Amino acid sequence: MADDPYAALGVSRTATEAELKKAYRKIAKADHPDLTDDKAAHDRFKAASAAYDLLKDPDQRARFDRGEIDAQGQERAQRRYYRDFSEAQGNPYRGEANYGDFSDVFADLFGDGGAAGGRGGFGQGWQSGGRGGARSFDMRGQDHRYTLEVDFLTAARGGTTRITLPDGNVLDVTIPAGTRDGQTIRLRGKGGAGMGNGAAGDALLSVTVADDPDWRRDGDDVVTTLPISLDEAVLGAKVEADTLDGPVMLTVPAGASSGRKLRLRGRGLKGADGRRGDHYVELRVAMPPVVDDELAEFIRGWRAKNAYDPRADRERGGR
Repeated sequence: MADDPYAALGVSRTATEAELKKAYRKIAKADHPDLTDDKAAHDRFKAASAAYDLLKDPDQRARFDRGEIDAQGQERAQRRYYRDFSEAQGNPYRGEANYGDFSDVFADLFGDGGAAGGRGGFGQGWQSGGRGGARSFDMRGQDHRYTLEVDFLTAARGGTTRITLPDGNVLDVTIPAGTRDGQTIRLRGKGGAGMGNGAAGDALLSVTVADDPDWRRDGDDVVTTLPISLDEAVLGAKVEADTLDGPVMLTVPAGASSGRKLRLRGRGLKGADGRRGDHYVELRVAMPPVVDDELAEFIRGWRAKNAYDPRADRERGGR
């Protein structure tokens, strides 16, 4: 990723969360590897994905802005010198040429593993080069962060999607049912290579769920719109409706109006507790493509005897 994640997304440092998401999606739609074979486009998409993954997290963004982490989300090395350590207040070896215990120094530089060897040792991570010489150490590889966009139904139902990592490896990633926008999927051992005998890091996939014109999410509930004909709305009917589990026959009550919602219990999304939400089917009365003379004449006769004002309650409520 570029050293400046804001530049990778083409936004300013004051960009809002919505502006970050809009910029990322614009790049994804133009440069995603599934849409083009252009290597430069792939590089732009890779940089934008890593940048968005870093900046969309408010805490990570703030730490990057303060210079605490770099553009890859890794801690910036703190420059420390042995002289600072040796002259620190309370150091028993301050001002003396006694180098008997470096454990705190290596713990500071390499983490607790650097001090694991105890007094006078370089820790378990160091490999002896014979005659007391240290020649290498083991370090776990870095975690690599990416953004993965999946379609709504794959996120809702669960499934697999194929991705290509920057090193060229192709993986089939399992998407759990009920995956949410912003959820992270961890691929163990698919990150940066370790040093020495250190294990490889992980690949962290931050999921972006694409919008779907036919499905809406409301927590663990889903909402769809079902067109019904004029006669079905008046007389009632049994019609087929799509659900996450496949089509079902739905009973439309007689006299149904547009906007009425029918509830299908337990057919929504799988929640964190394993239980599923509900599916709400919103009815929309669709007029016939052509209103012929017979229908028009019938309605005129019906209106003469049964006219009503559907806006009456709204007008009274507005006074």
